[in-house]
Amino acid sequence: MTEPATTAIGIDIGGTGIKGAIVDVLTGELLTERIKKATPEGGEPEDIVATVKELIAELGDVPDGTPVGVCFPAVVEHGKTMSAANVSKNWIGLEAEKLFEQHLGVDITFVNDADAAGVAEAHFGAAKDVQGLVIMTTLGTGIGSALIYDGVLVPNSELGHMDIGGRRDFEKRASYAAKERGRLSWTRWSVRLQAFYSQLEKLLWPDLFIVGGGVSKHHKHFLPLLKLRTPIVPAALRNNAGIMGAAALAAHAAARTGDSTTGDLLAKTEDKD
Repeated sequence: MTEPATTAIGIDIGGTGIKGAIVDVLTGELLTERIKKATPEGGEPEDIVATVKELIAELGDVPDGTPVGVCFPAVVEHGKTMSAANVSKNWIGLEAEKLFEQHLGVDITFVNDADAAGVAEAHFGAAKDVQGLVIMTTLGTGIGSALIYDGVLVPNSELGHMDIGGRRDFEKRASYAAKERGRLSWTRWSVRLQAFYSQLEKLLWPDLFIVGGGVSKHHKHFLPLLKLRTPIVPAALRNNAGIMGAAALAAHAAARTGDSTTGDLLAKTEDKD
């Protein structure tokens, strides 16, 4: 039996910044100061790996065997990045998990950034102890999403890419970037959000919506304007969600062969025919 890890390193890679910390995966508490570094210009894989290596070194004396989780703005299938947002296109089709493992010399759990944030909110934040289907959405440059059912992640949902009338993705019309581009008022933007969340209700019948992204701190300006049957709340963990979720998923992956107090965090879709 593998003893479940109670601490793990969480790394959150974004288009402009890379953040990391050591996390208590039972409580979600950051046990070290959060370190942030600028994402290297161009976002090339080798440069980002080198920056992550520097960041981990700055976390101090990390015990051998500490799980490492990395979240990244891409669809991630079995450790391979199948898309790339605000980073080099050289990530597309890259065996990213293996690349990090080769350079860092440890096993890595590599996941989508919205999925990591969703796991964090489900286990430590706004959806803690919520049963049924929770849909996390992040409103930023695009619209990220995570599906959590009874605390278990169903990975790689891309709900922001649902079509509107077969012509445009919702994220091109309803992301926060679309609001800024169009200089939309909160009221006009909420009309677009209403269409997006109503469609999700129609298709998935969730028990809770969580809204993340930087704009979530202004939730009082737009969430009350939405008329939904599903409760909708702002994310609780803000900038630490990716770090916390990546760490929790890494700890779970490290203990899959034994009894894990972190619980079953990831739907084992790879075991299905």
